[in-house]
Amino acid sequence: MQEVLLEPMTLAHSIIDWIADIKGEKVILTDLREVSILTDYFIICEAPSDRQINAITENIREEAKKAYNLLPWRVEGRGEDGWVLMDYGDVVVHIFDPDVRRYYDLEGLWREAPVLVRMQ
Repeated sequence: MQEVLLEPMTLAHSIIDWIADIKGEKVILTDLREVSILTDYFIICEAPSDRQINAITENIREEAKKAYNLLPWRVEGRGEDGWVLMDYGDVVVHIFDPDVRRYYDLEGLWREAPVLVRMQ
C-alpha cells in the first residue's frame, strides 16, 4: 500500500477545527511560504487561562495522532507560561494567553504574510 502524504493545508484546517472544539479564540492562519523558509503556515490563537491553553494543546496532539498518526516534532512552553508552540514541520501552532500574544505580536512581526483564515 502506498503512503499518502498529508498536505500542510489539510493539517492546518484540521488543527483550526480542533482549536475551535476547545473554544480557542481569535484564531488566524497565516501563509508564510513567500516570506520565510521556517515553515509554510502559522496558526495563532489564544485562550483565557493556562488550563485552556493546556487543553487546546492536548486536543491538537491527540486528534493529530488519531487522524493522521502524527506527533509534533517538538512542543515548547506550557499553559502556565502563557504560551505553547507546537511544531508540525510545515505547520507551526502558537497558543497564547491574550497578554502574552500582544507582547510577542507575531501578527505584526509577520505582517507581510497573508492571513488565510481569521476566526473570532
